[in-house]
Amino acid sequence: MYKLLAITSRQLCKEKFLHRLEKIAATKISAIILREKDLPPAAYEQLARQVLPLCQRCNTLCILHTYEDISQRLRWPHIHMPLSRLRQSSVYKGYWKTLGVSVHSVEEAEEAAGLGATYLTAGHIFATACKKNLLPRGTGLLREICQHTVIPVYALGGITPQTITKLRGLPIEGAAIMSALMDCNDPSRYVDTLLASK
Repeated sequence: MYKLLAITSRQLCKEKFLHRLEKIAATKISAIILREKDLPPAAYEQLARQVLPLCQRCNTLCILHTYEDISQRLRWPHIHMPLSRLRQSSVYKGYWKTLGVSVHSVEEAEEAAGLGATYLTAGHIFATACKKNLLPRGTGLLREICQHTVIPVYALGGITPQTITKLRGLPIEGAAIMSALMDCNDPSRYVDTLLASK
């Protein structure tokens, strides 16, 4: 089954953040990545302690982001990290049940896999407001990465009901969405539309 990952951004949220996350967790989304990279560690940990039980109530996996020490302290072996952070990590790679890594090339994908990644987000694939001054890398990047690694790959960047149709036929695990899920009127309907479009 095609999978969707939700990536959070409080700054894009048009309602109370936890209320929006509860709505997203109740959809057919496969996991929520609690990104919030602008938060200092103490504030991030406080937020994570609120979000984890919220996701558990909805039986939706929450994947923490960046702070491996917080993940360990919370005894939560599910994390997503930038490749640069993973290179410096002192945590034994076998500790993580889920280890996502953001990549932008075949070389980065191969390196992340060697460092223990269990899935990759590759992007940005389509034009997106989050990367206004950067050209999208296109679906060719996804195809190349899938040819060089056996771990699941998710398309990232500019995923909409219109662009998701361009992913058909690619050997990817699914797609990751941020902006639209933070500000759409109905997250459940939006996720259903994405899954139906694929």
